[in-house]
Amino acid sequence: MARIAGVNIPTNKRVIIALTYIHGIGRTTAVEIADKLGIDHKTRVQDLTDEEVLRIRETIDEDHMVEGDLRRDTAMNIKRLMDLRSYRGLRHRAGLPVRGQRTHTNARTRKGKAKPIAGKKK
Repeated sequence: MARIAGVNIPTNKRVIIALTYIHGIGRTTAVEIADKLGIDHKTRVQDLTDEEVLRIRETIDEDHMVEGDLRRDTAMNIKRLMDLRSYRGLRHRAGLPVRGQRTHTNARTRKGKAKPIAGKKK
């Protein structure tokens, strides 16, 4: 297994797909990295040389914010909104949808499992 940005990426998958296992790298970014380094999209991780893996690792380190740094940055941005008591921060704190979705019905992902209310039959 190749280890890039603190993540063991699967060896039997294509490079483009394997790079998406790193938090902060999606398909588009993975394609850009492969094109920049001249790596064929059909190449499997197990077929990469050590030098190519090293170049991928260096490119990700210098050009992209991934894994722990990205998670920390996102958490700090949310914490900043909550400290400012902005509307979005209040929604984060209350565990409700932040981007204007309706909550009368739906929103179960943010609100959690539905709790029955006693005496509300009608």
